[in-house]
Amino acid sequence: MDANAAAFPSRAPVRDRLSREAIIARPGFNRWLVPPAALAIHLCIGMSYGLSVFWLPLSRALSTGQPAPAACPDMSLLTALVTTSCDWRVSDLVVVFSIGIVMLGLSAALFGGWLERAGPRKAGIAAALCWGGGFLIGSLGVHLHQLWLIWLGMGVIGGVGLGLGYISPVSTLVKWFPDRRGMATGMAIMGFGGGAMIGSPLADLLITRFKGPGEAGVWQTLALMGAGYLLAMLAGAFGYRVPPGGWKPEGYTPPATARRMITAGHVHLRDAHRTPQFWLLWAMLCLNVSAGIGVLALASPMLQEIFGGALIGRPDLGFGQLDAGQKAQVAAIAAGFVGLLSLFNILGRFAWASASDRIGRKATYAIFFALGAALYAAAPYAAATGSTALFVGIVCVILSMYGGGFATIPAYLADVFGTQFVGAIHGRLLTAWSTAGVVGPLVVTAIRQAQVDAGVQGAALYGRTLTILAGFLAVGLVANLLVRPLSTRWFMGAGEVAAAEATLAPAGVSGGIGRGGLSLRVALAWLAVGLPIAWGVWITLAKALILVR
Repeated sequence: MDANAAAFPSRAPVRDRLSREAIIARPGFNRWLVPPAALAIHLCIGMSYGLSVFWLPLSRALSTGQPAPAACPDMSLLTALVTTSCDWRVSDLVVVFSIGIVMLGLSAALFGGWLERAGPRKAGIAAALCWGGGFLIGSLGVHLHQLWLIWLGMGVIGGVGLGLGYISPVSTLVKWFPDRRGMATGMAIMGFGGGAMIGSPLADLLITRFKGPGEAGVWQTLALMGAGYLLAMLAGAFGYRVPPGGWKPEGYTPPATARRMITAGHVHLRDAHRTPQFWLLWAMLCLNVSAGIGVLALASPMLQEIFGGALIGRPDLGFGQLDAGQKAQVAAIAAGFVGLLSLFNILGRFAWASASDRIGRKATYAIFFALGAALYAAAPYAAATGSTALFVGIVCVILSMYGGGFATIPAYLADVFGTQFVGAIHGRLLTAWSTAGVVGPLVVTAIRQAQVDAGVQGAALYGRTLTILAGFLAVGLVANLLVRPLSTRWFMGAGEVAAAEATLAPAGVSGGIGRGGLSLRVALAWLAVGLPIAWGVWITLAKALILVR
C-alpha cells in the first residue's frame, strides 16, 4: 500500500464527518471544485444587498389592494414591533439590513477562531441554517404580522449566517491557491456582490406570482427563497475540501523571503490584532467601504437630482420642476443606473483582486485610494458640465474599486499575516465593514440634508458630499503607505506551525491532489453557479440599457 492510500483509506471510520480533519482532500481531487462551492454560499448571502425589494410591499402588508394604508401616525417603535393592526413603516423595516450588517461583523469576529478549528464545512452548514432559517423565520413574522420576528430572523439570525458564510471559504481558498490568492478570493467574494443581482429580480417575480386580493405575496416568497438558500448553501458547504498540511500546487515554490509584502511566516490569531498592520488594514477597509457604500446609498436620488429633466431630453427642467409622469421616467432610468453600478461592483471584485496577484496588494490599494479620490473630486465637475455619460462612467469605476477592496483584502491579510489563521483574522477585520455600514450612509445623508436645508439644488447638491468622500480615500492612501512587512517576532515558530498542520495529514502526503483542468464534475459545478449569475447579468443589462435609450 502506498503512502497516499495509507493516509486516505477509502472506508476509514471518521468520528465527525463534518470536521476539518474529515474533509481533507484525497488523491485525485481537483482544487477548481472549491471556488464554485464558495460561490454557492456567497451568491445566497449576497441577497442581503437586495432586501430592499421587500420593504415597499411589506409597508402595505395589511392594506394590499386597499386605497389607503392601515397607517398609525403616532405609532412608537415598540408598538410597531408587535402591532397586528397597523402597516409597518419603511424606516422600521430598513433596520433589518442594519442589524444584519452589524451581526455580520460581530459573528465573523467572534466565530472566526472556531471556524479555523472546526473547518469550512461546519461553518458553511451553520451559515446555511442561519441564513436560510432566518428567511423562514422572517416569513413566519410576515404571516403573523410580527415585526420583531422579522428583525430576529432576517436581522439577528440571518446576520450570523452572513458572517459565517462570508468568511467560511477565505482560509481554504488562499491555501488551495497560494499562487493566485487574489483571483481565488475574488471569485468567491464576487458572488456576494452578485447575490442581489440574482435574488432581487427573483423576489420580484415571486411576489408578483403570489400577490393577490388582500395578499402582498411576501411571506410565500420569503419561505420559498429561504428553503432554496438553505439547500444551495448546504450543497456548497458539502463541496468544501481542505488541502493536506504542507500541500502546495505542482511547480509552485513559496517565496523564501518577503516578496512584494508576501510573508513566508504565519501570525497566530491571538497576536494579529496587536500589530499596527492589522489596524492600518482595518482603517483602509473601513474608509474604502464608507466611501463606496455612501455612493450606493444615494445612487438613485443622486442621478435624478443632479441631472433632472436632462435624463429624458428636457435639460431645461430641474428635478423639482418635473411632473409625476416625468419623475417616473427619471426614476426608471435611475434604477438602470443602480443596476449598472451593481454589475461593476461584481466585476471589480474579480478583476481587481486578480490584478493584485500581478502588481501586488499594496499597489492595488494605492490605486483604489489615489484614483478613487481623484474620481470623487472629478465627479462634481462632470455633474456641473451636464455630462451624464462622464458622471456615470466615473461612478461605475468608483464602484468597481469598492467591490475590489472587499475581494482584495483577504489576500492582503494572507500576504501580511500568513495563511494559518487568515480566515479568523479576516473575520475580525470585518468589524470595519460593520462600522462603515453605519458611518458611510450616515455621513452622506447628513451632508445632503444640510445642503437641502440650505437651498442647494441640482449639480451642486452633492458636490460637498463627494469632496468629503474623496477625503476619506486620501486618508486611506496614507494608511496604506504606512503598511510594512511584519517583524519576525510576530511569527509562529516552526514547531507550532508543524503541530497545527499535522492534524490535516502526514507531512508530504499530497501526491495527486489539486491537479486537473476541466472535467465533467468541474464543468457541472461551475455550470450550477454560472447559470444563475448569467441570468442575473442579463436582467441587469436589460435594465441598464434604458440609460442609453
